[in-house]
Amino acid sequence: MTYSSQQIKELLKVYFIMGSANCLQHPEEVLRGAIKGDITLFQFREKGNGCLQGEDKLQLAKRLQSICQENQIPFIVNDDIELAVELDADGVHIGQEDEPAEDVRRKIGNKKILGVSAHTLEEAEHAIAAGADYLGIGPIYPTLTKEDAKAVQGLTFIQELRESGIVIPLVGIGGITAENAAPIIGAGADGVSVITAISQGKSPEAAARMLAVAVGNEDQRI
Repeated sequence: MTYSSQQIKELLKVYFIMGSANCLQHPEEVLRGAIKGDITLFQFREKGNGCLQGEDKLQLAKRLQSICQENQIPFIVNDDIELAVELDADGVHIGQEDEPAEDVRRKIGNKKILGVSAHTLEEAEHAIAAGADYLGIGPIYPTLTKEDAKAVQGLTFIQELRESGIVIPLVGIGGITAENAAPIIGAGADGVSVITAISQGKSPEAAARMLAVAVGNEDQRI
């Protein structure tokens, strides 16, 4: 399907990123709990020490994708374009050191979601021109999850992008918890993306729900 900008803004509200190396429990259990806690989008990011490779990575991706499909949660793949195409994933997220955004857009087609990390106004404008559907902005706060993380930008870059007239959906990443998520939305982001705040929580469901409440996306039935 083709996603509108408004749909993507809604999907970014509670954006969960995870791979096997990030989990304290089985990845499938973590993802199911996170979905019960109202995440809106999932990204499979199998990187870091002890991450799976080859067939093991493929099979985990298939299992997590199946859980997402059962629950109508779009399944995004980080960086691995071949895997995304093989799985017919809902989209791809790439960083500035990955394949050029225009090449990725050509490979995945126009109906898939393309997210691009941006750290400068120039990078943001190039990503938009190349066909990005949303931008990942960060790290907002200090983070230990990514070994190659850029310098902390706080909330200022989100504000700078909005003040420059950029209206593309934005999601903040880096060191985000339920306690510090609200100012990111206040600065102009459409949502927050987290890894360990959910994947290493005692209860992924409770952790996800707290984030949902913090960004104003709590289930009204609760």
